[in-house]
Amino acid sequence: MKKSILLFTFAITVILGCSSSDDDNCTKTIVIPSRTIITPSGSTFIPESSLLVPCDYVITPIQEQLPLQNFSYEVLNFVYTPDTGNNTSRLKFDIKLNNLNNFSINGFAYITLNVDGTVSSSGLLNGATSSCSQISPNSSCIFSYDKEISLELGLVQSIQLVDVKYYLAN
Repeated sequence: MKKSILLFTFAITVILGCSSSDDDNCTKTIVIPSRTIITPSGSTFIPESSLLVPCDYVITPIQEQLPLQNFSYEVLNFVYTPDTGNNTSRLKFDIKLNNLNNFSINGFAYITLNVDGTVSSSGLLNGATSSCSQISPNSSCIFSYDKEISLELGLVQSIQLVDVKYYLAN
């Protein structure tokens, strides 16, 4: 009988000891969703990934960067000249950015263009003569761009403006 009690006590100790160490080693797999990070120099796509973490790990949500609300734009002029006659092409535009909010904004315009069927976006355009990095409340700013590019880099037939968004700087 003593052997049975001793064996039973030993078995309970082993079972409880193992289950508590299993809790200490408990892990789970979390999935980190894909996301796009937008900066003035362009955007970066980060694909979905997974990570093995302890069971008590607290998941904090990832917030996607959203464009400014209460924003509009007006295209004042947009001219693309495929061949200027000087062995260059030229893109020139002026876009009025409107802050329709009751507060000042600091950020950057994010321009989306269709270049011969390929759509791309950028927030930092080399050749911009005004950046509109700050716009007063209920006010506007003219975003201007004028640049010539050598035709030796390739001949682009057409460029069209697709969209303009404004992102706040962090």
